[in-house]
Amino acid sequence: MERRKELIEMYKQMKPDMGIFIVKPKSGSKCLLETSQNLHGYINRTKFQLDAGSHPNKELQKEWKELGAENFTIEVLELLKYDKDESKTDYSEELAILRMMWEEKLLGEGKTFYKGNVNKRL
Repeated sequence: MERRKELIEMYKQMKPDMGIFIVKPKSGSKCLLETSQNLHGYINRTKFQLDAGSHPNKELQKEWKELGAENFTIEVLELLKYDKDESKTDYSEELAILRMMWEEKLLGEGKTFYKGNVNKRL
């Protein structure tokens, strides 16, 4: 029983990766940017929604269905480091800045965004 409590406490102390990721077709210039304080959890959620046909971005969902999952890539663009201040728990402002930087960079590379994506969520 002591080991179980120890494992639960270790789990609570874990810090998930946070940052920004992109969903894009292998051919084409459109993309979806997402930021999250639990990056891998949100990537899994996004994949699940797309596979289930329930993603909130209807334009992306339509292309996902038409082209198939195998014709898309989902990749982490950048990880955001945790602050040295252990009491800090809200990184929404830093994630918003990270998102703006990547939007600007991708627009400069000729990318466009699926409707309703730019600055949509943290």
